[in-house]
Amino acid sequence: MREDLKANLTRRETWMRGLFILLLGGLGFLGQLILLAAVVFQFVSTAITAERNHQVLTFTQALATWLYQVMYYISFNRDERPWPFDAWPQPSTPAVDHEDSTQ
Repeated sequence: MREDLKANLTRRETWMRGLFILLLGGLGFLGQLILLAAVVFQFVSTAITAERNHQVLTFTQALATWLYQVMYYISFNRDERPWPFDAWPQPSTPAVDHEDSTQ
């Protein structure tokens, strides 16, 4: 039993994952702050122009997808590391209609 414990504690893969968890967790925190800033900008922009900013919609969808990938990786639900170790997620068509539906 003691040999198994020693082998488990000295596995390089486990410690590398721990390092990536710390790195991606920190990047994920920064990503959440950036998402919050983009949401505030989108709100103010929509309040002023009565239209959604399509560039912000595209960016926030990709950012939200990346944050989802980060959370899945650090919670051990995914083995593939997200950006910057993989490609940045490509946004699909936003789930909301581009026309103003906030009446």
